This record gives sequence, structure tokens and C-alpha cells, in this order.
Amino acid sequence: MFLEVTGFSKRFGHIAALADVGFSLKSGEVLGLIGPNGAGKTTLFECLAGVLPADSGSVRNDGLALNPRERSSLLFYLPDGIAPWPDQSLRWALDFTVGFFSGRASLRKEIVDQLGIGALLGQPVGTLSKGERKRALLAIGLLTPQPVLLIDEPFDGVDLRQAREIARILRAHAVQGRTMFVSIHQISDAERFCDRFVLLSGGRVRGEGTVGELAALAVAHDASRPYPALEEVFLALT
Repeated sequence: MFLEVTGFSKRFGHIAALADVGFSLKSGEVLGLIGPNGAGKTTLFECLAGVLPADSGSVRNDGLALNPRERSSLLFYLPDGIAPWPDQSLRWALDFTVGFFSGRASLRKEIVDQLGIGALLGQPVGTLSKGERKRALLAIGLLTPQPVLLIDEPFDGVDLRQAREIARILRAHAVQGRTMFVSIHQISDAERFCDRFVLLSGGRVRGEGTVGELAALAVAHDASRPYPALEEVFLALT
């Protein structure tokens, strides 16, 4: 699978939240979406997932254009900071996810064990702490069958040990062929975790590629200083 996103634009009145955004997604990769606050990262995820109608834009799978229904069968969006079905137990939420999306029930125990949420299964989703809810949401996302998972801030609200374990789990699912497109606020986390990056600023893509490819782009933009890490590249291009 090779997804090509082209021409995504979205305006809110006189504000261009997205302007001709384009990039690619490869099967089994971890693609990081990074940018300053207000760059348009959440808007991009919402438009890709069909939660928010884009003014323009297309998604192609191996060269074939996808209509909204076809896109929803490939992409699943996991927002940040939500508590779905707050009065229902986490056990109910996971079972519902598997049933509604025709997911793989055989994965349920494995994912519960991986994320360490077995003790939370009987609790209402709305009573979970921020970190607990983050792990619960990741379990819901991983139980869906769509090959591309859009995750907004997977490490927000979890400690360092949990963040590294979550990164390991997501990487393991990517190795099995699932594509992870993740918005990450902490650049150090992104550099350690992602294969490639999309740099978004002011609603526009400022660069796409590996750290090395983006560093070369930064040098072409300004060769007066070195770019040894993603942070310096990010500052130079955004």
C-alpha cells in the first residue's frame, strides 16, 4: 500500500488552516507529523479522516483515487483528549470496537496485556486518569482493522517509561504491516520513534523525509550552520 495525499486545503473564514498539503504514506512505516502549535496538525487529521470536510484534496492508494467511503476503510483516526462512551466500562468499549469494526477479537487480550490495562477493564471510561485513558484509547485504535492509524499525541499524559513502552508496541504493529501516522509534540520523542517526518507550519508542508533528507533541505535553505538533530532542522524549516 502506498497512499499519496495531495492538495488538502481548509479555511476557517479568512484563516487558511491548511494550504495545498501533500505527502505520502508507506505501508508499515511510522510517519511523524510535527509542527508548532496552530500548525494545522489536528485539522489535517480530521480532514483526512472525514471528521471535518476539506475544501479540497485527494487521497490515492497505489495511484487509485479513493472516495470518502473507501478512505474510511483504510484510515482510522484516534483523537487526543477524548473519553468515548464515558459511562461504559473499558471492557465494553473494547468489545464494542471489535464488534462494530469487525476487528480481530484474537488481538484483544494481547493488546490489553501489552498496554497494561487489564486492571482497568471494569472501570467506566470517563473515570480513567489522563494516562490511563490514553492507553485505553490506543487499545481501541489498535483493535480496529484499518491499515492506517492516525494518532494525535500518543505520548501525551504518560510518563517516560510508559511512552517508551507505547512506542515499542506501536513499532511492533508497524513491523507487521500497519502504518502509523502520528502527531507528536515532543521532537525528541519523534526523532527516536519515527521513520520519516512531515513538517507542518502555517498550514503548509515545509518538508518531508528522513532526518537526513530534511537536514539536507535545511542546508539548502541556510548553509551557515550545522543541523545535527531534528530540533535544529525543525527550527530552520518552520
